Amino acid sequence: MTRYPSCIMACCVVPWSDRHEFQEDLFRDQVRQLLAVGTKHLYVFGTASEGYAVTDRQYLEIARCFSDEMQRGGADPMVGVISLSLPTIIERIEMARDLGVRQFQISLPSWGALSDSELTQFFQETCGRFGDCTFLHYNLMRTKRLVTPQEYGRLALEHANLVATKNSTDSMDRILGLLTEAPQLRHFLTETGFVYGSLVGEVGLLISLAATNWSSAHAFFEAGRRRDAATLVEQQQELTGILQALLSGGGKAHMDGAFDKMLWKLHDARFPLRLLPPYVAASEEGFAAFRAALKERFPRWAP
Repeated sequence: MTRYPSCIMACCVVPWSDRHEFQEDLFRDQVRQLLAVGTKHLYVFGTASEGYAVTDRQYLEIARCFSDEMQRGGADPMVGVISLSLPTIIERIEMARDLGVRQFQISLPSWGALSDSELTQFFQETCGRFGDCTFLHYNLMRTKRLVTPQEYGRLALEHANLVATKNSTDSMDRILGLLTEAPQLRHFLTETGFVYGSLVGEVGLLISLAATNWSSAHAFFEAGRRRDAATLVEQQQELTGILQALLSGGGKAHMDGAFDKMLWKLHDARFPLRLLPPYVAASEEGFAAFRAALKERFPRWAP
């Protein structure tokens, strides 16, 4: 039995004022809208939510707000933890756990690539320490090491509360390996990987580009559940074009959050594009160019 449902999972991005203060009203509106038209499976503090950049004070303030709004909407909050320090990761899990959070998204510390024994200890100190919580592991090269499908299989046997993974890959070999070596975990893939993954198994959709239009996004996800290859390939080609337009509009931006804030601003014109310093955000002009390209070239995906 897979430990987590097959579903659409989405991130909530964080709005900052011109003084880099958290704009709670805009954030709460975003959570409410996503719960209403998008998905109940939301998280905060992945890379797109700038989990790597917030202070402990900001982390607690935003986690409290997110947890409150999710619980008001009848959904379980998932809170991410990104840090170079394992003790900091543990402390932040404890902080969010005190708020009632029981779902966490964790990434490996990235100052140096973890050895095999260090990888084992990391999961012992997170999954093993907090047995009343469940964990999704975010597997990305920014941590300097990717967990392999075989390692996931071993870790899943050691930790029953490791329930899911996020893998931004389009490698057919890796996707097939995830499904065969660690079938008890729910593997969330971005749009490109989702096309192949849904044709060979049951995967979750880690939504990004498709969130420009939630009706089309749900249709894309359901095509995966039906294993409708023709529809999936057709829509993937459109999403690839949207990605090119998004990257062009992003200009000099290179952080995930810069692009995800452009995607959300399509739904809420008030939403600021700025990131916490020193990272560069997309410009208003770049966003306007992306929005125009989306409406002209990909009307099915326009909000």
